[in-house]
Amino acid sequence: MPDILTGSRKTATAKIILTSGTGVMKVNNRNPLQYFGRQDLVDLVNLPLVTAGVMGNVDIKAKISGGGISGQAGALCQGIARALVKFNPELRPTLKSAGLLKRDPRKKERCKYGLAKRRKRFQFSKR
Repeated sequence: MPDILTGSRKTATAKIILTSGTGVMKVNNRNPLQYFGRQDLVDLVNLPLVTAGVMGNVDIKAKISGGGISGQAGALCQGIARALVKFNPELRPTLKSAGLLKRDPRKKERCKYGLAKRRKRFQFSKR
């Protein structure tokens, strides 16, 4: 039984099963372009595979939940990078130097009381 590894970004989480194979990738039982609908997000998902040089050698099955499509693509990218390190520990320095193993900490800022939005203030009137 292959290991299930996770990746996360914003409020999205991705569970990854990586096995050696022919390069088939399924995201929630669909191909990545059909699921994400944008080529730049598919390129982000494929970035760890291209960086490690194993583009057509591994099969990936992913289950993603939470967040929007951009956060889900980031979560999938991190999950694939973690799975590749588990699959082949020699890839760790390459993926780490590319910044693919680090979780992106940026989230939506909370609304503060007394303000119109996160940082926008109400119009000031002197008189």
